[in-house]
Amino acid sequence: MDFVKITLLFIATAIAEIVGCYLPWLVLKQDKTAWLLIPAALSLGLFAWLLTLHPSAAGRTYAAYGGVYIAVALGWLYLVDGVSLTRWDMAGAGIALVGMAVIVLQPANP
Repeated sequence: MDFVKITLLFIATAIAEIVGCYLPWLVLKQDKTAWLLIPAALSLGLFAWLLTLHPSAAGRTYAAYGGVYIAVALGWLYLVDGVSLTRWDMAGAGIALVGMAVIVLQPANP
């Protein structure tokens, strides 16, 4: 699987996880309808399934995914929550994405 496909899969995985956690947050913190827990559970199931589609070992996948999750979570903060990102947010996301790239692009073991 090439780097672009892996990255797009990580982004889809992160969105599924964030939606699966954001909807219960709305129920618990903003008194939204408990019916939101159904799509939340489905989204978390999708998140778990998407993680299985990655070609590397689970631990390596989780480690690389973490970098993309940070960037997507900050994008969510900006796009959904309407919170402006700081240069520190951007720098942290950049560093996390470099870490993801190092893990994903490492040479294959002989």
